Amino acid sequence: MEQEIKLLIINPGSTSTKISIFENGVERYKKSLSHPASEVARYARAADQAPFRQKAVEEFLAEIDYDLSGLTAIVARGGSLPPIHTGAYVVNDEMIDVLRNRPIGQHASTTAAIIALDMAKRLHIPAYIYDGNTADEMEPVSRISGCPLVPRLSMGHILNTKAVGRMYAQRLGRKYEELNLIMVHLGGGISIGLHKRGVIADIMTDEEGTFSPERAGGLPSIGWARVCCSGEYTFEKLSAMVRGKGGLTAYLGTNDVREVEAKVRDGDKKAALIYEAMIYQTAKCIGGLAAAADGEIDGVVLTGGIANSELLVEKLRRKVRFIAPVAVIPGEFEMEALAAGITRVLKGEEKARVYREHEEEGA
Repeated sequence: MEQEIKLLIINPGSTSTKISIFENGVERYKKSLSHPASEVARYARAADQAPFRQKAVEEFLAEIDYDLSGLTAIVARGGSLPPIHTGAYVVNDEMIDVLRNRPIGQHASTTAAIIALDMAKRLHIPAYIYDGNTADEMEPVSRISGCPLVPRLSMGHILNTKAVGRMYAQRLGRKYEELNLIMVHLGGGISIGLHKRGVIADIMTDEEGTFSPERAGGLPSIGWARVCCSGEYTFEKLSAMVRGKGGLTAYLGTNDVREVEAKVRDGDKKAALIYEAMIYQTAKCIGGLAAAADGEIDGVVLTGGIANSELLVEKLRRKVRFIAPVAVIPGEFEMEALAAGITRVLKGEEKARVYREHEEEGA
């Protein structure tokens, strides 16, 4: 008889924590737990949010009266670890120590593994992450930034774009590992990856590529250095200016593309200019990655929440359709990807790595 696999999936976002329960590959329960922005703002470090997010998760599980003793494993979205490999990792105390004390950034997903391991220990089951945010497959030439003190890092929507890349390949009757794709995740942050034969060879992260609803993207270096050295801002405020309060939020006071599009339709010239600039910069990043692959691109795939915008998609399509066919697979498939990845591990089709901090250097 085939092994029964029941998985609890935990995926925190800025002001929500998504949870799902998959039983033998079928999603039986799902819930997006909302957290007041005022509650989130109380914590300077993302890891410190874990207790109140965990309480919300456990209250929902109690509400639906789910028998946790039947779980096979708990699966968490990978947080702000230093560079790691793609695929699965067993969550352990060493990983949690890094996430709490030496993360490379402050992102809500950092809380996922912390919550997962605490719950898993009490249930005597394993906890995993899969295709973490900092999974690194970049080619050596793509790591060079121009300043030895600041190498380019792989960071972005690795989990969703790999999952959508596989979906797109399946639509074509091809294998993901056979194609060269430019995967564009359009969300609060916009990350754009060059997926060469199943490997993310290069990526324009939401810190260096286009600005987006909440991110400032790549900034003129001397101008930004002057701001940083002005003495007017703390590191925390500067970080917020580029991650969370940058992009559309900084210019227009909202991170909601629907609100921006409404302003554009109402004749707001500033909104129209900023909106067009975001699309313009996104297209430039796509073109740059196409050049990095010598123009040998099989498809440009748009995904993420903003890919539901017909206006944005059409404007972007017009700019990049000369590169390759443009496909739109809107939304996020992170929960499904986490469940599918760990199901493969539990069935013996893939192996999970055990996290060791110093062994991951240069992953």
